Amino acid sequence: MKQSNFKTDILIVGAGPAGMAAVCAATQSGAKCLVVDDNPNIGGQIWRKENAKPDTKQAKEWFEKIRKAKFDLLEGTRIVSSLNEKVSLAETLEGFCEIEFSKLILATGAHERFLPFDGWTLPNVMGAGGLQALVKNGLPIEGKRVAVAGTGALLLAVAVYLKKHGAKVLLIAEQTTKRKLFKFGLNLFKQPKKISQAFALKKDLLNIAFKTNCYPISANGRDKLSSVTFQQGKRKFSIECDYLACGFHLLPNTELAVLLGCKLKNGSVAVDEWQKTSVQDIFCAGEATGVGGVDLSLIEGQIAGYVVTGEQTKAQGLFGERAKQKRFAELLNSTFELRQELKGLARTDTIVCRCEDVTFGRLSHFDSWREAKLQTRCGMGACQGRICGGAVDFLFGWTNESVRPPIMPVKIEGLLRDDG
Repeated sequence: MKQSNFKTDILIVGAGPAGMAAVCAATQSGAKCLVVDDNPNIGGQIWRKENAKPDTKQAKEWFEKIRKAKFDLLEGTRIVSSLNEKVSLAETLEGFCEIEFSKLILATGAHERFLPFDGWTLPNVMGAGGLQALVKNGLPIEGKRVAVAGTGALLLAVAVYLKKHGAKVLLIAEQTTKRKLFKFGLNLFKQPKKISQAFALKKDLLNIAFKTNCYPISANGRDKLSSVTFQQGKRKFSIECDYLACGFHLLPNTELAVLLGCKLKNGSVAVDEWQKTSVQDIFCAGEATGVGGVDLSLIEGQIAGYVVTGEQTKAQGLFGERAKQKRFAELLNSTFELRQELKGLARTDTIVCRCEDVTFGRLSHFDSWREAKLQTRCGMGACQGRICGGAVDFLFGWTNESVRPPIMPVKIEGLLRDDG
């Protein structure tokens, strides 16, 4: 089935905070904007269930702004390929369509980094954000025993969310050190807004054990998870639980940007002060340019939205706040930098590429991801390296050298569509 094609002045890919901010800024000039997102609701992973009733002041303000903006929206839609520099192929709920645009803003966000350890492929071992998303979509969690582990501020937000929905959150295991977290806390005093958020989190996390310098070394069970063993310093201990929510910070979603020819820098989409990429008329904002949190995403989205419509003066007015938020992002990423001990968690028989069942032992014989792909198909499964990519980057220093369409799994009819 083929859906009607679309033509727009500005195409915005991603309806999270960066995409929302971009469309709000761009539509102020009267530009015709089309937003596409693969979720059924706008808001991204952080806000998509708050559309009807936002539970934070910030979310409420931006949903009020987005409702006043005039733009077209394609929900449940994924850009899967580029037909040329101004036309993309998208898969919708009804079929496939072509989207023609004059300018493009990428607001593709980020995904969790997963690291392999013994038993990490057991049922009920999930990404922290992944478990949260499943609960948002109706997974019953009330009364379930949950351990949250890995690194980053996302762990705290997930623990709070699960607790509010009735889960028994037994432990938050943070791999970074207490010293780094203390330094991070001191720097929060430079941003009063984030201090208030931190105190609110602390209140919500009462009665939940929080251990620093602590990380999972094995998930145990036969048919599904039954317990998790942790390392904290020289001490090892195990806890019985029903779920392990585990994620090691976030990684930018860069696949579409790479497919379009945009240059990367340190694993993120490279942009200039105007959020322009290396490709003419393509801009990028939010986590895809470097993980920095919702506040930075909102500012970058506004800058991109203003610039694509010729409102450079308005964009420049946000440069100071963006610089401030980037400093916080740098602090965030240095605080939750992965410790070297995590490289030793995978054993010879530990699966690294879950799609193709490729073990750590097989990968250790190669010098690059390209070589490993040719010999083992690592990264060539349905997820296209989204799961194992972050792992091999950390374990071996390998980066993905190319992206081929389709960048998402699609129906065969989309690949065999009639171009005539």
